[in-house]
Amino acid sequence: MSSFWETYKQAIIYAVIVIGIVVLLRFITKLFHNWLEKRYRRKHPNEEPVTIHLIQKILNALWIVLGIMALTFIFIDKEQYKVATENFNLVLYLGIVAVITLVAVSLVQTWFKRKIKERTAQNEDTTSYKFLRYIAIFGVYFLGGIFILLAFESMRSFAATALGGAGILAVVAGVASQEALSNLVGGLFIIFFKPFKIGDIIKVTDTMVGTVTDITLRHTVIRNYENKMIVIPNAIINKEKLINYDLGERMCCQWIEIGISYDSDVNLAKHIMREECEDHPNLIDNRSELDKYNNVKKVIVRVISLDDSSVTLRAWAWASNFTDAFVMKCDLYESIKKRFENEGIEIPFPHRTLVFKENNPNLIKNKT
Repeated sequence: MSSFWETYKQAIIYAVIVIGIVVLLRFITKLFHNWLEKRYRRKHPNEEPVTIHLIQKILNALWIVLGIMALTFIFIDKEQYKVATENFNLVLYLGIVAVITLVAVSLVQTWFKRKIKERTAQNEDTTSYKFLRYIAIFGVYFLGGIFILLAFESMRSFAATALGGAGILAVVAGVASQEALSNLVGGLFIIFFKPFKIGDIIKVTDTMVGTVTDITLRHTVIRNYENKMIVIPNAIINKEKLINYDLGERMCCQWIEIGISYDSDVNLAKHIMREECEDHPNLIDNRSELDKYNNVKKVIVRVISLDDSSVTLRAWAWASNFTDAFVMKCDLYESIKKRFENEGIEIPFPHRTLVFKENNPNLIKNKT
């Protein structure tokens, strides 16, 4: 036993020291994690500290991997020490870069989150901050990836070029597809020129109407009135002709169009439509003082077309915003229909007349 100890004394002491250092580092990591978690939960009681947990897992795994690599020095020849030392330093470097990148991303997210919260409390637009947050986070991850590439000799020239002044844009242009770049540029155009912002109600097509909830590097997210999320690439939405109901004046003129039969009383139908519109609580008075002086009606109703089987009437009803206008339109179609039924105003529907020619020889031939 004593001869075994004398033979492997240095190796055993070295292994114990390595294991002790790994255990100590894991213990310190746990203490540091618990301290950070308590501070985070004190500031954000309803949120889970995902980044802090991830950093703890990375550090614990790093200490174990480094410990195993350090223990392998016992079993290798001295000629292999140089290669083993380089691998050890490489793993240590990669672990440190990963942790620093995650910490930097967490700090960026926290800063932007605080700024967004402050601007929201002041009822200011937060679109730019939310979009720039994506760019900043992407930039941090990009730099982290470049520093990781610097660890590999074969990739150093590529990483050095990317870290140059215009090299970052060149690398992005080289690795990204044309569609991805167009979406990124489209997102930048949306932020700079502000055709819409987060919280605006926009209409892209008849089936894509809703509130803008997010603008990312790639796409814009709209929540429609079915509570469904519509994801539209920025390159596409930049090409579309859209309606922004919150750009400038929010008042909205809603058309109420109904067709009546040619036999119905047009004046009575116009009177009913005007009364129903004026009685609706969402209607606002958009008349000027001159219009009021000249006794212009609050709701204008006119005949706009003479169709094949109907006379189309249109009422111009104003509401304070698009949402109120939509609700008003739905209510008015129902109430006007009921009034028309009670007052004898007919809403026509298509009729088709079929003529059967019994003396047609071709028809008789086909029957036989």
